[in-house]
Amino acid sequence: MSYAAQTPQRPLPGAYIQTPALNRYQSAPRRQSFTRTNPTSSSPQDASQNLQQTGGQQSRQPEQVEAKSATETLNPVSRASRTINEMLDSESKYPELDTYIGQGVSSEYDASTSAAWAPFEKIKVYPIPDSIFEQYNRAQVSTMMGLFADLNHAWITIDNACYMWDYTHPNPNLVGYEDQPNSITAVRLVVPRPGCFVPAITRLLIIATTVEMILVGVSVQTRPTGGSDISLFQTRMSIPIKGMNVSVIEGSTASGRVFFSGTTDNDVYELTYQQEEKWFQTRCAKINHTSRGISTLAPTLTFRQKPPQEHTVQIAVDDSRKLVYTLSTKSTIRTFHMKQNGTLDLVILKPLNQTLSNIGHMTSQSDLISTDMRIVAIHPISSQEASKLHLLATTSTGCRIFMSATSNYGYSITDPSKNAPSSMQVQHVKFPPPEPVVPQGGQQSSTQSNTFGNGQGINTSSKSLKLTRNAARYPPGYFFCFVSRHPQDQTDILFIAAPDVGRIARPQETSRLSRFAELGLWVSLGSRAEDVGLASLPFSAAPSPLGFANELAVQYDKPTSDVAVLTNTGIHIFRRRRLVDMFAAAIKYGVGDEGLEGEVTKFIRLYGRSETTATALAVACGQGLDITADSRVATVADPEILEHARKAFIEYGGKPLFNENPALNQSLSAVDLVRPSPRHEGLSLYVARLVRSIWRAPIVVESTSPSGGLTVTPSVSMEKLREVQESLSKLQDFLRRNKSFIDGLAGPEALGHVSTKHEEIALQAEHRALHALVVLISSMIEGISFVQVLFDERIDEIMLSLPNERRQQVRSLTYEGLFCSATGKELAKELVKSIVNRNIANGSNVDTVAEALRRRCGSFCSSEDVVIFKAQEQLKKATEAGSSSEFGRNLLNESLRLFKQVAADLSMEQLQWAVDQYVSMQFFAGAIQLALCVAQEMDRGNRALTWIQEGRPEQDSRAAVFAKRKKCYDLIHRVITALDRSASQAPDFVDGQFTLASRRRAEAYDVIDTSEDEVFQTDLYDWYLAQGQADRLLSVNSPYVVTYLQRKSSDDIAHADLLWRYYIQAERYHDAATVQLALAKSTFPLSLDRRIEYLSRAKANASTNKPGLGRQTRQTLLREISDLLDVANIQDDLLQRLKGDNRIAQDRKPEVVRELDGPILGLTELYNNYADQAGYFDLCILIYQAADHRNPTDIRATWQNLLERTHESTVERGEPQPYEAVIESIRSLGSRLNLSGPTFPISDLIPMLERYAFEHQRGLGPPTWVIDTFLDLGVPYESIWPVLGTLFYNDEAPFHGRNRRYIANDVLYVAQRWFHDSSRGTDHLFGGEPNASEVLEMLTVLERTALDQEKAQESQVLRMRIDQLLR
Repeated sequence: MSYAAQTPQRPLPGAYIQTPALNRYQSAPRRQSFTRTNPTSSSPQDASQNLQQTGGQQSRQPEQVEAKSATETLNPVSRASRTINEMLDSESKYPELDTYIGQGVSSEYDASTSAAWAPFEKIKVYPIPDSIFEQYNRAQVSTMMGLFADLNHAWITIDNACYMWDYTHPNPNLVGYEDQPNSITAVRLVVPRPGCFVPAITRLLIIATTVEMILVGVSVQTRPTGGSDISLFQTRMSIPIKGMNVSVIEGSTASGRVFFSGTTDNDVYELTYQQEEKWFQTRCAKINHTSRGISTLAPTLTFRQKPPQEHTVQIAVDDSRKLVYTLSTKSTIRTFHMKQNGTLDLVILKPLNQTLSNIGHMTSQSDLISTDMRIVAIHPISSQEASKLHLLATTSTGCRIFMSATSNYGYSITDPSKNAPSSMQVQHVKFPPPEPVVPQGGQQSSTQSNTFGNGQGINTSSKSLKLTRNAARYPPGYFFCFVSRHPQDQTDILFIAAPDVGRIARPQETSRLSRFAELGLWVSLGSRAEDVGLASLPFSAAPSPLGFANELAVQYDKPTSDVAVLTNTGIHIFRRRRLVDMFAAAIKYGVGDEGLEGEVTKFIRLYGRSETTATALAVACGQGLDITADSRVATVADPEILEHARKAFIEYGGKPLFNENPALNQSLSAVDLVRPSPRHEGLSLYVARLVRSIWRAPIVVESTSPSGGLTVTPSVSMEKLREVQESLSKLQDFLRRNKSFIDGLAGPEALGHVSTKHEEIALQAEHRALHALVVLISSMIEGISFVQVLFDERIDEIMLSLPNERRQQVRSLTYEGLFCSATGKELAKELVKSIVNRNIANGSNVDTVAEALRRRCGSFCSSEDVVIFKAQEQLKKATEAGSSSEFGRNLLNESLRLFKQVAADLSMEQLQWAVDQYVSMQFFAGAIQLALCVAQEMDRGNRALTWIQEGRPEQDSRAAVFAKRKKCYDLIHRVITALDRSASQAPDFVDGQFTLASRRRAEAYDVIDTSEDEVFQTDLYDWYLAQGQADRLLSVNSPYVVTYLQRKSSDDIAHADLLWRYYIQAERYHDAATVQLALAKSTFPLSLDRRIEYLSRAKANASTNKPGLGRQTRQTLLREISDLLDVANIQDDLLQRLKGDNRIAQDRKPEVVRELDGPILGLTELYNNYADQAGYFDLCILIYQAADHRNPTDIRATWQNLLERTHESTVERGEPQPYEAVIESIRSLGSRLNLSGPTFPISDLIPMLERYAFEHQRGLGPPTWVIDTFLDLGVPYESIWPVLGTLFYNDEAPFHGRNRRYIANDVLYVAQRWFHDSSRGTDHLFGGEPNASEVLEMLTVLERTALDQEKAQESQVLRMRIDQLLR
């Protein structure tokens, strides 16, 4: 039975195999760079149609970059890290204020009546305490109210007293100032001049009365339960101001300067104060900065002509530009420049008519812009927030006028303390919103909004803010406008506008500028507003205009902004609503699924799909906030809302897009051509926003304590880290619970929705991107846990325990590096090890500490780390037990076993610590074993050995591997030094037994000698030689010694000498002879004597018979050595002769000596270049012998030349007798030639010498000196006898006739000597009867023919004796 073949199961996403059809994409991947893009839809219906299309995605477009990038080789954490960095960089490019508030006018608002879309919400109303009303009822002259909002305090003046209270406290205590009798006209809280007061005084309360202006010190103490308490201190500083009626006071936060003005004139004064009185300067004074300035710039407006009713109503300070702005009752704006020398120069005067003239060039006639209006408030815009815009002026008609001040240097004033602006122009006018429309029934659906200016033209006639009484602006653009419906109305309506950051952040078409989009909110206060203030820290998402106003980026990272509004009924707190809060509220107020879909559609239309998914994810993870019925701010935890947010993230996340654009680099892999889904970007955005405050921050900050010690603190508070970790953990849990529903994380079931190969590749890329983020999230959670563990310990002690290099690396380590880089992980492990070591040192159990670390940050404390910690603990216990005890030795062996088990994971610091401990306990063998084991684990491929064998080439990567191993070997060298020092201090034997020290030494050297680590052995031998301990190599019993010395011998003669010495000590004489022969033949700069010495030693060693070596091998070597030694001796003779030869020129002699006193030359060169040319015939004969030259003619001629040269030179010298010199020459050569037949031809030499003696030395010397010479050399009688016989019988000149008797006498002499020598032994006479018969016959002939009578008688006697012996 058979079955149809099943369709092969596809691999999981992330593991696809590319098909041949896509080969045009198969190549090295490239690095992708993305920018956020969001095509817009003109209507909600368009957005609905595009919900499932990539055209509505706010995604990143791949750019054309080089194909060879690390995209494919990046690990998941590195890939996710790159994505987070791209997100953070993208968000740092949020548009500057100047880009969407440009030249022109606008009136675009989205003032929805739905609470879900409100930019602010009232979270609390704090009532005014009854005690205040009690004091108020006692007022007789005047009262004023105001806020110190940044301290959460309010104040009220009642006649001569000023009372302050913490309005957030349910039962606040009144803090009053009643120490003066005059009515108070103005109150201001400023920052004092640095260094003027004690550090506890952080604020300065300026109280202006009808008579004087008083300075009161303010100290602020934060309560543990929240809120703050203030204390007042007398400063004894005041100035007289009688008659000025001061109504306006303002201070510079940066410099502490205080400016004020009154209602009696339009002058600007400065209150100066200092710690002590100086010459011509009191502690407190006032300076008028304006009189001369005004007359200079506007000579027609003298103080006498100035209407008395004009005075300053507001002073505003811009510390970022060193500017002070004033607003007068006639809506004249003046700009002053604060100079470094303490002066205040009037640089710009902007009357209302000039302002109206500027606006007239931007828009047609409008009832809102006319001479009837007035400016009610001015608000500086800092250089941190905008480059061009300087000031916002709000008119009584509700128009906002944005102004810029320029100088000769343009907008970018590089140094505001030196360069002041010279003119001011209107840049933009924002007209009021339309009148609020309330539909019938008083309700408005969540999707309806009162929008004006978006495609409907600009409304320049709205009177919704006609009776604006006051206004305030706070960065990054929060606008609070207080409006009275009727001139006599005592209640205000508050209009709040705030930037719609989502729409501003969303890129527009290139042909359009970003729009000044705002969200509006109308609030009825029910009473009159007295003051408004920012109750939280000033907003700042970046230190520069680019990115400054990006509230989206910090909505999960920084507290939201709170604004307090003081009315005569209480303090209203308005909190800025984040986009995540709006989304949660939109879901909450949506009606059914259709309502939910409408809200999500609106979000996508306004803010893009990526921002929508990021916001939905944040709500689903519990980031949304809402106001409860009892006015508490609580996290949105409604299960229905969280479920809808979850569905929005999953269902509206879009899909990845495969881009087949042929213009893209065709060498890219297919996966790299996929743009991940908006869901991926939304997840990336959310993660980036969670960690933005810690991502690039250093982990530790070092400082010096007052006592001079080291203080280490976290750069990010532990509370902030816990918040980030909690948010990441919630996100991790969300992704884990919903991964089956998310394409890219769902697993194999997601493949069921794939219908094409392109979709399959897109899903692969989506999985790769999402999986990388999931891994990074896990890494960040664990990394934060590690930082928490680190600061739970004594971090300052841990930092001090680190090496300087590691400590510097830890100081510069950021959270990004800790989460994502291999270096960060290694540094973290080093810190973990320091933590454990510190706990072990303090007596903690290693298992307990390690388990706690593994539970909280497992990847930083691996199983190998635990083994290391246990080994360290065992070693510490062994130290306590003592190395001499059995228990201590067992602990040492156990620690060694554990260390060797994790040798590959031991750092050099850990190894060094362990070795030092072992040495201190005299566990030398263990220290050496551990170091050897670690070295081998560092280089399992033994690359260092191949590098050594190849001659240690430079610029080779293997050199670094050897350097790592050498650090371990250096530790062993230290151990050996300590071992030898310890052994030298104790005897080897005591009572015939080995001492403990000697046994430990033997154990250690046994480990060394038996080590199979050739790299170690090589390094050890190098160390021995460097220490001048070359003889130690001779006692090493290791096969690597020979290998080492052989390798070194080719480059160093000292190593070669050690090698043959080692061979001799090991009784390897043949090998020693081989090395010595090689040295004699080497190119080392050796003298000839050294070479002859080597050859002599080699000959002796080669002659030594050693069992196991073949005779032929030994004989071959011996023959080579002997032959070379003969040549060397001849060369030495030549050298000595030439040194004393006066025939050689003095300038030539050193060269000749240098040529001969070195390498052994060839025989041909010695003969042709030296011996023959110099006439050294005896040496020529020796060369014949060495060269086995057998030509008798050459040999005979050379002997003849030798005789002649010897005779001539002796005659020239006069001594000795010539025959004596000849005898010496013959004897010397005979012995050196070994009486060799070819070169020492007896048949030629005897006749030659006989003729010489007859012709040149007749009658001189013994008559038989020729025969004696040969007999003394040991020439056999058998060789001499026939030569003499032939010479006698030939009868040739000069031995013929009577002269034959000379030869006959020599024959007789030889016969006598021969008889004498042969008759004394046991041998036959004359060697045998044939020789004896021949002698008898010869003697008979001599008696008859050649001998005289005396000699004939001697011959007869000899014959008789011979006959007797023969019988």
